[in-house]
Amino acid sequence: MDFAQLMFNTLAQAHGEEEAAAAVLSGAACCVVPVMVVVCLGIWVAICLFLSKCLQAVPPEFRKQEPGKVWLLFIPLFNLIWIFFVFPKIAESFKAYFDSAGRTDVGDCGRGLALAYCISIFIPCVNILSLILLIVVLVKFNGLKNQIQQA
Repeated sequence: MDFAQLMFNTLAQAHGEEEAAAAVLSGAACCVVPVMVVVCLGIWVAICLFLSKCLQAVPPEFRKQEPGKVWLLFIPLFNLIWIFFVFPKIAESFKAYFDSAGRTDVGDCGRGLALAYCISIFIPCVNILSLILLIVVLVKFNGLKNQIQQA
């Protein structure tokens, strides 16, 4: 018999099966929630690191924002406004670079997608759309970053 089963049986004998189940579930939630928070923070760190590297790939004279300012997305509540500056500015930086090189095949460099992502995070019940838009924007930025590095 494992430890969890032993705890459940002990609680069930002392307080009843329903209270024992509630105690086991709340104990499990206490373990799962911190793990989920750490995983989500890790993902957000990876995204910010990626966005910073995208800006670093753009030559400084074409950057519309400095790479270090991406990390301001970690400030609670401020990040809801700052996101409208980070994502579109990265696209504008790519656009400025490609315009200087005479490339017109890159379109708006994902600026419209970036704005759509920023707006979608405020629309309730469309979290999956936000996630899809975020992935599409990151893939677009990665392609543009690779084009700069290959040039």
